[in-house]
Amino acid sequence: MCEKPKPASAATTEINHAATQLYDLENRADFADAQRGLITALPGIVHSDADPDQVVFDPAAFDYLRGDPPVPDSVNPSLWRQSQLISLGGLFEVTKGVYQVRNNDIANLTVIEGEDGIIVVDCMAGVESARQAMDLIREHVTDKPVAAVIYTHTHVDHYGGVKGVVSAEDVASGKVPIIAPGLQFDKFAIGENVVAGNAMARRSFYAFGAMLPPGERGFVTCGIGIASTNGPSISYISPTDLITESGQRREIAGVEFEFLYTPDTEAPEEMHIWIPQLKALTCAENANHSLHNVQTLRGARTRDARNFARYLDETLERWGDEVEVHYGPHTWPVWGNENVTALLESQRDTYKFIHDQALRLANKGYTPLEAAEVIELPEELGRNWANRGYHGTLHHDVRAVYTKELGMWDGDPVSLHPHTPVDAASRFVEFAGADNILAEGERAIAAADYRWAAEILHKLVFAQPGNQRAKDLQADAYEQMGYQAEGPQWRGIFLSAALELREGAQPPPYVVASQDTILAMPIDILFDFVAVHVIGERAAEVDLRIDLDFTDAGEQWTMWVRRGVLNARRGKSDDPQATVSGPKPFLVSTLLKPETAGPLADSGKITISGDPSVLASFGTLLDEFDPAFPIVTP
Repeated sequence: MCEKPKPASAATTEINHAATQLYDLENRADFADAQRGLITALPGIVHSDADPDQVVFDPAAFDYLRGDPPVPDSVNPSLWRQSQLISLGGLFEVTKGVYQVRNNDIANLTVIEGEDGIIVVDCMAGVESARQAMDLIREHVTDKPVAAVIYTHTHVDHYGGVKGVVSAEDVASGKVPIIAPGLQFDKFAIGENVVAGNAMARRSFYAFGAMLPPGERGFVTCGIGIASTNGPSISYISPTDLITESGQRREIAGVEFEFLYTPDTEAPEEMHIWIPQLKALTCAENANHSLHNVQTLRGARTRDARNFARYLDETLERWGDEVEVHYGPHTWPVWGNENVTALLESQRDTYKFIHDQALRLANKGYTPLEAAEVIELPEELGRNWANRGYHGTLHHDVRAVYTKELGMWDGDPVSLHPHTPVDAASRFVEFAGADNILAEGERAIAAADYRWAAEILHKLVFAQPGNQRAKDLQADAYEQMGYQAEGPQWRGIFLSAALELREGAQPPPYVVASQDTILAMPIDILFDFVAVHVIGERAAEVDLRIDLDFTDAGEQWTMWVRRGVLNARRGKSDDPQATVSGPKPFLVSTLLKPETAGPLADSGKITISGDPSVLASFGTLLDEFDPAFPIVTP
C-alpha cells in the first residue's frame, strides 16, 4: 500500500527552494502589522451548535505554522509565509473605536464602537465563530448593544454568522437595522449559493481544501483566512436598509458612515465604507493582502477586473488624502496614509494590468490559455506581497478576463464542438493503448513533468475508471503540483484530487444550502431553485398547474410545468389543478419534497384544495443532487 500522502519529490523540493528567489522574503513588516493591537488571543475551540461534540474550529490545529519553523518541502514558500501570518488570531484594536476578531473563521468580524452602541461590519461565515467573536468583544471591549449590522457584500462568509451577532427578532422589530449594498442583495446572496449551490459547494470544498487534514502535506490555509471551518451553522437575515448610490450616509450610535457603491466587482453587490471621524476605510474584498479572483474556481459569476480598478481609484480620489487606516474583512489592517494609498494604488494597477494585457493579447489572437502562460506582472506589482495569488491567481484571472469580455469559446474551432471527456478519452486510449499511456505517465513523473503526466493519465482514468494504477499515478502527479502551488486554491484542488483518486469521492463537510438560506430566499428565487431540479425529459409531456398561497408573506403565485419547463408568476390562475395554502416554510417543503404535502395537510400546517395527486405527479419530475458527485473520475 502506498504512503498517503507522499513526501515532496526531489524536483518539487528543488522548485520550492528556488522559488524563494522570486519573493521579497526579507520584508517582514506584515508580521508586525498582523500582531499589532492584540488585546487577547483566541480562547480555544469553537464547537458546533448542532452537535456539541463536533469541532467547528480548533486554533491548535495550526500550531505547526507558528513560531519560525523551516519552510516544508511540500509547501510553496510564499504560501507558507502567508499562512503563518493568518494563523495569528485573536481580538485586536485596529484604531481607537475599531476592533477586529480575526482567524477563528475564514473571515473577520469588525466592530465600530459608537456612543451608545456598536456597529458590526461583516459577521463571519458561521454562527458559532461569530458568537465567540462577540463574546470576546463583550469581555474585553464593551457591553454596549448592537446598534446596526453592515454586510459589505453578498458572500456567505460575510453574512453567515449574523445570528451569532443579532437576533432575527431585533431586526424584524426595527431595533437593529441591517445595512447592505444594492437593490438585489437577497437575490445574489441567496441565489449564488443555492440555485447552483450543489455544484458550487462541491467545487468549493476542493478549492478550499475542506476535505484535507491540516498539515504540511495537506490543508495549510485558505490564503485569505485561516480555515474553511468544519460544519458551521450558516444563518441569514435579509437586509433592511439598502445602499444604492455612492455618497449615501448613515449616522449610527453617533458614528457617521459614508458609502461607495461598487457593484460588479468582487461580488455582484458590494460597497466600500468610509468613517470620517476615525479616518478609517474598508474596501471590502476589492482590496486585500492578496490578489483576488476575477473568476472563482468554485464557480461564482465572473467579475469585472476593470471595475476593481475603477472603484479603487474612485476611493483614492474621494478619501485618499485623509485615510489613516484600512481594515478588511480578510487578513490584517494597513496603517498610515502613505501605506494605505500605496496598497490601493498597487491593487488598482494590478487589476487594470491583468484586464488590459489579457485583452491586448486577445486582440493579437492569443487564446486564454496562451495569454495566461505568458503574462507576468511588472516587478513592482509582482513582488508586492498584497498582489500575490493567495485567492485568485494571475493565471486563472487572465483567463477569466477572456470569459467576462469574450465568452466561453476560446476562438479555436477545435474547442467549439469537442467530444465529451469520456468519449474523447476512450478514443484516445483505443489508439494510443493503455500500457503506452501508463508507461508515458511513469516516464513523465520520473522526469518531474507533472502537468503532462496528469494530462495524459486523465485520458486513461476517464476511459478506464477502474484502473487503479492509472489513478494512483495521476494522484502522484497532482500531489506534486499541489505542493508547488503558491495559490492555496490550486493546492487544495490538486491535493483533493489526489485524495479522491486514491480513496474515492469524499463526503462533504457541510451543506451550504442551509435551512436559513433556503427559507430566506425571495419567492421568485425559490421557484428558480425548484426549477433547476426539474428533469426536463420527464417534464416534456406533462401539463401541471399549481397555485400557492404564501399566507405569512401575503403573496399568491401560480406555478406551471409544461414543455419540460417550470415557470411561475405572481397571482392566481384561472384553472389550477391544485391550490396549496400555508406559511412559507411549509410551502418550501411542499415544493422541494412533495411527498411531505400529505402529512403537512393532515397536521393542519397547509391546506390543499383540488386534486392532491397533482403534487405526487410533480414529485416524480424532481431530481436529487449528490453532494459528492465525481470530479476526477467519470
